[in-house]
Amino acid sequence: MTAELTIRPAEPSDVELIYSLIVELADYERARDRVRGTPELLERALFGSAPTAHALIAERADEPVGFALYYTTFSTWECRPGIWLEDLYVPPQHRRIGVGGVLLSELARIAVQRGCSRLEWAALDWNTPALDFYTKLGATRLHEWEMYRLDGAALERLAGAISAS
Repeated sequence: MTAELTIRPAEPSDVELIYSLIVELADYERARDRVRGTPELLERALFGSAPTAHALIAERADEPVGFALYYTTFSTWECRPGIWLEDLYVPPQHRRIGVGGVLLSELARIAVQRGCSRLEWAALDWNTPALDFYTKLGATRLHEWEMYRLDGAALERLAGAISAS
């Protein structure tokens, strides 16, 4: 069935579609209330004067069936760039036809083409179907690493502490 799938780079006209899929993904991840971005911010990030992210759209018979949003990282140990997959989402009605695999395959191709040393992402620990899928693809689960985040007031507070010194 994957022969019917096409992957293309997102275009500015896709911003509303991508944003709606981001919101749908947040619903799936039980975190809709944490979506603070807007279509305008997304458009600036993807297509502004200095884009900070990129997106791919998966289509089947000209119908959008998923997306991947990613950006460039850097490995100091490898001294080479990498790709961080921020979001990969396929709506439930389009799952089990190979969309996720084709999107990840295209991202791997982009990573190799760019000379990247790795393609990385995070997954929720309760999302067993995704975890099983990633393992089946040959991805390694990094149990020894813990993710951290500074945002909101904590980010502002730390930024103020550094600038005040």
